[in-house]
Amino acid sequence: MTTIGIIGAGHIGSQLARAFTGLGYDVVIANSRGPETLSALVAEIGPKARAATAEEAAEAADFAVVTVPLKAIDEIPVAPLAGKIVLDTCNYYWERDGHIAALDRGEATTSGLVQEHLPTSKVVKAFNHITAADITSTGSPAGTPDRRALGTASDYPDAIALVTELYDRLGFDTVSAGPLSESWRLERDRPAYVVRQNAEELRANLAKAFRVPPTAD
Repeated sequence: MTTIGIIGAGHIGSQLARAFTGLGYDVVIANSRGPETLSALVAEIGPKARAATAEEAAEAADFAVVTVPLKAIDEIPVAPLAGKIVLDTCNYYWERDGHIAALDRGEATTSGLVQEHLPTSKVVKAFNHITAADITSTGSPAGTPDRRALGTASDYPDAIALVTELYDRLGFDTVSAGPLSESWRLERDRPAYVVRQNAEELRANLAKAFRVPPTAD
């Protein structure tokens, strides 16, 4: 059975743990405060989930999800994720993360920063432009008219294929923004961000996205 390591147990990480175990996957989930703080979540989800340290979650993972504040990406284990596909849900909130000049100037992407930290992993943008509650409440079967679509981006075709499969199983169509360098099109303050849209609408919004987001001091 495939095991998914989830590093980060906030709203998105916790909801993905619920969603993935619902699909039959085993989940090992970690946060920054220690496995004992996740006992209630694991008890709620059931026997297909267990809590661990970030290192243990990364080691156990056939593939992993990184869903931490962007300012904390340096704490993500590197070695145990080598060669593995890593789904990156991270978003840049300068109010929380502090200003990152390369992002403010449109010279970098959030997923690009994750890929730099994990140089031997296959990073793919996923689940970053949907609210946690919508992950398990807005999906619908393939072929449903106006089915909601979610975006992704990666330099690795097998990573895109994995996200496409996960999206479909959870009830969403997939639109690829292209390589990881184009993942900014899915980031905060762009037209695709946390807006319900079908595949045609999402493609249009990705195409009209602006490169430098608005920020404040």
